[in-house]
Amino acid sequence: MSLVCLSLGSNADPATHLGACFEALKRTFYSVRISRVFESEPVGCQATANFFNAVVAFESDWSPEALNEWTNAQEAALNPRVPRERHAPKALDIDLLSVGDTCSDFEGFTLPREDITRYAFVLRPLAELLPNECHPRCKTPYATLFARADFSDQPLWPVAFSFRGVAISP
Repeated sequence: MSLVCLSLGSNADPATHLGACFEALKRTFYSVRISRVFESEPVGCQATANFFNAVVAFESDWSPEALNEWTNAQEAALNPRVPRERHAPKALDIDLLSVGDTCSDFEGFTLPREDITRYAFVLRPLAELLPNECHPRCKTPYATLFARADFSDQPLWPVAFSFRGVAISP
C-alpha cells in the first residue's frame, strides 16, 4: 500500500462538485483524509471565478496509471465539454500529486507532480494535512517546504465547507 495524494479544485459550483468527488473517493478508497478547503484567486489564467481547493490522502495498492485513469474519469464525468479550454471554469480538476515514494515519468504525467512546490493552493493544504510526510523527490517534510516558500503573490484563505454534514473547514 502506498500513500496517495490528490489535489482537487473547482470554480464552478465548488460545494456540489468537491462534495461529489469526496463521495466518489470515500466509495472507492479506504481511510480518505481531507484537508481544509481553501479559496484562491485563479493563478496563471483569466478565469472569472475563484477556485476552491483541497488535498486528499489515502492508502492504495493501485498503480499510478490506474489512479491517473480514475482521476481522469472523475473529471470527465463532471466536465463533459469537449474540447475544454485549459483555463475555462472547471466543475472539477483533480491532479495526482504523489504515490508513495514514486519518482518517475509516465505517459502523460510525472510523479511527484511539480505543482506541489509551485502553487500555494496545493502545498498549504498538503502541509496542513500531512505536515511530517516528505516530498518524494527532495525528502523534505511538506510543512517545512511550505514554511520556506514565498507565496506572497498567491493569496488563499480557508473557507467554511461541510461534507456529509460535518465541517471539514472552519
